[in-house]
Amino acid sequence: MGAPHTESGTRAGTWLRRVGWLVLIWAASVAALGVAAWVLRLIMRGVGFHS
Repeated sequence: MGAPHTESGTRAGTWLRRVGWLVLIWAASVAALGVAAWVLRLIMRGVGFHS
C-alpha cells in the first residue's frame, strides 16, 4: 500500500475516475441490453410474431 493521499485534488480525481468507470459500465450494460432486445425482436418478427 502506498502513502495516503493528502491533497484534496488527488482525492477528487480518484473519486471522479471511479464514478466515471461506474457510469461507463452502466451505459455499456444498458446498450448491451438494448442490442439484445433488438436482436430478439428481429428473431420474433422473423418467425412470424408481430406486436
